[in-house]
Amino acid sequence: MDEEAVVKFVETYLKKKGFKQAELAFHEEIQQQQQQQNNSNNAINIHSDPDLSTLLHSLSQPEDSPARYQEEYSKLRTWAYSSLDLYKHELLRVLYPVFVHCYMDIVAKGHIQHARNFFNSFREDHEMMHSRDLQKLEGVLSPSHLEEMEFAHTLRQSKVNIKICQYSDELMMQYLRKSKSTIILGIVNEHINFQDSLEERLEKTGGFLSDSEKTEGETKEGDVDENKKRSMDGGKQGASIKKSKKDKAASATAKAVRLEANTVPAAPRVKPELPLPVMPAEVEQSILEDLRNRVQLSSTTLPSVSFYTFINTHNGLNCSSISHDGSLVAGGFSDSSLKVWDMAKLGQQAGNCKVKMILLRCEHLLGPNSGKRSYTLFRGHSGPVHSATFSPLGDFILSSSADTTVRLWSTELNANLVCYKGHNYPVWDVQFSPVGHYFASASHDRTARIWSMDRIQPLRIMAGHLSDVDCVQWHVNCNYIATGSSDKTVRLWDVQSGECVRIFIGHRSMILSLAMSPDGRYMASGDEDGTIMMWDLSSGRCISPMMGHHSCVWSLAFSCESSLLASGSADCTVKLWDVTTSTKPAKTEENKSGNTHRLRLLKTLPTKSTPVSTLRFSRRNLLFAAGALSRRPLKAFEADACRGTGDTLSPCICVSFM
Repeated sequence: MDEEAVVKFVETYLKKKGFKQAELAFHEEIQQQQQQQNNSNNAINIHSDPDLSTLLHSLSQPEDSPARYQEEYSKLRTWAYSSLDLYKHELLRVLYPVFVHCYMDIVAKGHIQHARNFFNSFREDHEMMHSRDLQKLEGVLSPSHLEEMEFAHTLRQSKVNIKICQYSDELMMQYLRKSKSTIILGIVNEHINFQDSLEERLEKTGGFLSDSEKTEGETKEGDVDENKKRSMDGGKQGASIKKSKKDKAASATAKAVRLEANTVPAAPRVKPELPLPVMPAEVEQSILEDLRNRVQLSSTTLPSVSFYTFINTHNGLNCSSISHDGSLVAGGFSDSSLKVWDMAKLGQQAGNCKVKMILLRCEHLLGPNSGKRSYTLFRGHSGPVHSATFSPLGDFILSSSADTTVRLWSTELNANLVCYKGHNYPVWDVQFSPVGHYFASASHDRTARIWSMDRIQPLRIMAGHLSDVDCVQWHVNCNYIATGSSDKTVRLWDVQSGECVRIFIGHRSMILSLAMSPDGRYMASGDEDGTIMMWDLSSGRCISPMMGHHSCVWSLAFSCESSLLASGSADCTVKLWDVTTSTKPAKTEENKSGNTHRLRLLKTLPTKSTPVSTLRFSRRNLLFAAGALSRRPLKAFEADACRGTGDTLSPCICVSFM
């Protein structure tokens, strides 16, 4: 670009922005240079440079032209939808806030009809995610509404936080500068704040929040800060309590009761800070159907229980897992195999007894000369399989093994997709996040690691335990994970920073199981001695210990509305505990008398001779349980039903309804 063209460009820019003093100073400087060069003119033909011609044409248009808003937004929309899939989901997040501010800018300039046309042209892109906000925005029809309506005024005065990776940010800025989209660039600089992601190439979600969602987010941040202060104050109070005994103990107890009473009514909704894959429409419809048909459980309305019993495992079953709808059952064995049974494909036989029993042979023969198995066999590990977990949609299953690896399997393709290597010792546990795509693993190397399905390297390494990390569990908002260890502690980790934010101390033996309440308030942990402890995540204190099991607690599960807790143990029982009543603040008189406020045991469901290794509540609040039958003589009808082609008994599953 020649010197004269640059001069014209600068003059146009200064005139457009109204910088009169700078424009006069620039003219004086140009005149001095022209006098020194003997008024030499190096003019160029603007029409010979198409880029410059386009730029000057765009600058010559008035800044308040509605056509420029529509043109620049349409180009940005086309560019975002045609970008790479790896960054498309992040770039598409920018469209909604840009759309909103373009509309309000056009309204502010008085072009009401053009604003309506712009709104109707691109409304469908955001109808699914922001329908309520669009209904409010549709009512903004004049410049006065921008000041009078709280919704519009708040959007105009605040910035939106969008969390994307650095490369997506650079792509966006590079496109806006290259396409000369000055209006969109101004909106981005004035109303959007890009934040760094979880890792340099780990994307996090963000979005354009409505007023209610912003209030919830601020409430959450305030609660977190307040909880941190409480924990610090609690430590100071603990030191002072040692100095003065009775008086300060009573005041501290009363204060704790007031604090918990204030925290019980409502919990702010916290969105996950991780990018998530798009859920198919048919899956969403299925989930909504389950939610509509959900049974509300309480201390007077207990769940139905479906129990899967593995028979003839020959002490080779190390773990079991049940899908969210109970249609798939998986078992990990010592011979390094993983077996998955599809309940929908198996023949069912039910008796007329009180507890209906269905025996499903693992080596089920479909014909007199056919040896086809009724389960799917997955082989790939080179060591015993210690844990297995289904994805929320049931299309994937993860398994961890003593060979230090975690493997991802497809239940649709019946094949191994990925082998994740990172741990140095056996991996004891692996758990999918509540929304899928991400998962966490726990290992003998004293670490827990966070992974995503599309990367073979861990995204986060949580190190801090003094012994094996035996179990891991995700918080419902996917922003935290909890780990239980042989060092008798439970730790809560921040997924974003990888730091330990809570340490729960109180168990007297290794922790074997963890469960998070769906409302995000509480966590339950079970240990080797049979003790279960309920923890308040905000304060980090134990609400109530639960004594009832006589052996290891292998599995814990909350009901969907967090009203009941189910525990499965090696003592061959499933116990149901009342969470709602037991988490209420304890009376001061009870504390003075030394009584411990414990969870109320509602019911004990014994099995014949089956330690309970797995529990899961379905979305409809049906409780699924699983375990391997311990050694005992089989009855004649069981032996006949489970006998294969040879003289040895084959493994099978018994399904009982309690």
